[in-house]
Amino acid sequence: TSRHTRVGILNNPSSKIKESNTAIARGILTAFLTENNSNLKSFLSKLSKEETAKSLAAGTKITKFLIPGMDGNTFEKKYNTLGLDVIKTHQLFCQEVLKLLPGQMAVMSNGR
Repeated sequence: TSRHTRVGILNNPSSKIKESNTAIARGILTAFLTENNSNLKSFLSKLSKEETAKSLAAGTKITKFLIPGMDGNTFEKKYNTLGLDVIKTHQLFCQEVLKLLPGQMAVMSNGR
């Protein structure tokens, strides 16, 4: 949240939810829970790069992508304890309430 913008993320995966294919989603959720706006914005920019996704898929730990100023211990602890249930809940909400197909993307707007 800032004076001008609010951002939230809902995950709507198209494939079976497993730890191996949710590293970026869990990283994003963890960053939202543990970081301030400035760190969050920089970290999300880094996570959104294709080379980051490829590196994570190849087995690189997400902590390699933390930016200066982030509390690595807090992030790692939350990341490692963040279960897959929250992503499954997002998926159910997207598909049952928003009526999105698996993997379908949407932008929702809700002004203040």
